Amino acid sequence: MQALVFDGRKLQYTTSRGAPQPAADEAVIRPLRMGVCATDLEICRGYMGFSGILGHEFVGVVEKVSGAAHKRWVGKRVVGTINCACGKCDMCRGGLREHCRNRTVLGIHGRDGCFADLFALPVKNLLEVPAGLDDDRAVFTEPLAAAYQVLQQLTIEGRPYITVLGDGRLGLLCAQVMSQLNATVRCVGKHPEKLALCEKWGVKHRLLEEVGLRADQDIVVDCTGSAQGLPIAMQMVRPRGKIVLKTTVAPTHAGDAIDLSPLVVHEIQLIGSRCGPFPEALSALAADKVDVVSLISRRMKLADGMEAMRVASQPGVIKVLLEP
Repeated sequence: MQALVFDGRKLQYTTSRGAPQPAADEAVIRPLRMGVCATDLEICRGYMGFSGILGHEFVGVVEKVSGAAHKRWVGKRVVGTINCACGKCDMCRGGLREHCRNRTVLGIHGRDGCFADLFALPVKNLLEVPAGLDDDRAVFTEPLAAAYQVLQQLTIEGRPYITVLGDGRLGLLCAQVMSQLNATVRCVGKHPEKLALCEKWGVKHRLLEEVGLRADQDIVVDCTGSAQGLPIAMQMVRPRGKIVLKTTVAPTHAGDAIDLSPLVVHEIQLIGSRCGPFPEALSALAADKVDVVSLISRRMKLADGMEAMRVASQPGVIKVLLEP
């Protein structure tokens, strides 16, 4: 079986990986499309200390299942949430299975990911893809759900000024999602060619170098994927404003310690934000509420996965999709 594997030190493509054997109540899935995420790149720099098959963004077909009760899933086209929970700990019992104390996370923590011919995921994590939603759009379900998570974590009052900081794949998704609110939204980044996409969505946009850091934004959503994002966000947000932090970076890229005193002095709320609601993301994609096709920069084969990871790390690239 072909797979893209990070062994804790280096990335390698192999054709000799054994096929996954599903545990109880798990499905084996054959991916049709896979998305390269900034998290995949950070893992290769040491984030999460992960070793194994990479990848967590996918749309695929269920090949087989463990347990006769789940046979209806065989042949279904699916996406899947990435946190695999125990269902027994205090977090799970309290309705926070994404924060299960014993969880594994697809391609990120303790579980092989989807950059392979086949991979396994619990059946309870699966969602069937609507017939009218094509693979190119469906593969964006996971990152779009992460963008919609911001809406679940914020209470919008009045007509706030919101800055989405970062013009990468997640930043551009968040900019579209936030623009659906009763708010004045802008996307701020460093790449004119990426920000130009905001024109077709009617989203205001500015280059970071042109923006005055005047501490006047009600909400700043940090999607930079950089250790420099939070210090900039703290200079943009007003006293008693809110920063939503979507950025995760490997320790080697964290740089010097960040001065967090502005959070105290200006009484700023800092909200961590991670995975989000898959049903809402699927519905938005099916209704064409969010443009994801414009974010596709390259389509490559899994066999070219090493090169795909290099391409995905280039400044002008937004999203690289892999096919089997």
